Amino acid sequence: MTINNTKQVAIIGAGIIGINCAIALQKRGYEVTIFDHRPVGEGCSKANAGHFATEQIFPLAEFSLLGQLPYMLLNPLGPVAISMRYFPKAIPWFCQFIGNMRKSKREKNTKALRSLNERAIASYQLLLQEANASDLFINQGSLLVFENTPLEQIKQQQQRYKAQNVKVELLNKTQLKQLEPNISDNINYALHFTEVAHTCNPLALTQALAKYARSIGVKLCQEEVSAVNHYDQGINLVTAHQTHCFDKLVLATGAWSKKFTSALGYRLPIESERGYSLDLPKNTAHTFSRPIASAERKFIITPMRDGLRLAGTAEFAGLTQPMNVKRVEMLYNNASYIIKDIIKRKAVNSEGWVGCRPSLPDSLPVIGKAPKHENIILALGHQHLGLTLGAITGTLVGQIIDNDKTEVDIRPFCISRFN
Repeated sequence: MTINNTKQVAIIGAGIIGINCAIALQKRGYEVTIFDHRPVGEGCSKANAGHFATEQIFPLAEFSLLGQLPYMLLNPLGPVAISMRYFPKAIPWFCQFIGNMRKSKREKNTKALRSLNERAIASYQLLLQEANASDLFINQGSLLVFENTPLEQIKQQQQRYKAQNVKVELLNKTQLKQLEPNISDNINYALHFTEVAHTCNPLALTQALAKYARSIGVKLCQEEVSAVNHYDQGINLVTAHQTHCFDKLVLATGAWSKKFTSALGYRLPIESERGYSLDLPKNTAHTFSRPIASAERKFIITPMRDGLRLAGTAEFAGLTQPMNVKRVEMLYNNASYIIKDIIKRKAVNSEGWVGCRPSLPDSLPVIGKAPKHENIILALGHQHLGLTLGAITGTLVGQIIDNDKTEVDIRPFCISRFN
């Protein structure tokens, strides 16, 4: 039994959320230990799109998706796919997802999501300076490109963003070519989000923050936590080697959160929304200066240090099914419509990757104290915005654990909304 002094905090999860929480808490005077059976950033933080997607303030649940459900079930290579084998398990999640399409809920959830996103970039900038990792943060905006969407629909979409105070410009083909000369002629229009950023290596960014965390005293323990035992005065974490005692616990366990929240008596309708990525070396295709997302094909291309990363789409297939290589090939095929003069697939020597996004049916994360456990804080379920919301989540967790007034109203993010 390890006996710790007061102000000992454990964090389960060594991804971008857990690392940011650790830094914020260590700076507040806590002694922090992170537990994860994998090395730092080896989950969703490893090979994601690298897009600080602060423009994504609209929840995913919208009525236009209802008519697409049969297509999703029948087309395993569509932008959103559902494994037929897994679909029965996902039905309860989709029922709640549909419930969140109501106008009143969408408006409420949009407001909550925007409150986080509009603080995300500023929260990172100072932190990355302190970590000597500013070179990994590139503030060049991003593009949402359109092949066949009518101009009037694009203008309507632009106005929706503007109504939420998202800075966005409409570009025609000539303007777009001036900004990104290597864009394909298939692209006719684009929305340019001018206050969006990206990283040229999300894993390196997570590792740089972990290095900084260690430099200020955070401990990292590469062990799997098999059980969390809660009592009035603290927390016991059970691993294969020993039981660790702490005063407080932060759960930053992403798509793997349900086993912990269920054991504590909370209902958490979380699904693994699997996203794919494929890296293209520099000699494979012309490069871009900023992330370019395809409105019709539902994927994104981000410039990385060593080339381009194709990422995105969504697959509901649980946590354990093997990677669907055909979905990786689909990313490359889609890229041929966006990148000018991309070389043939047979000349590419890359491996694909799949990561499990922790998605909740209302598109909001869970951030806050566990209602029945005063010394447990939850920071999980960030769906497509884990990288984006890492720093602001860390800030909020620090404020929550010290009972300070939080920068944003955290009531919409409480797990009690599902219980």
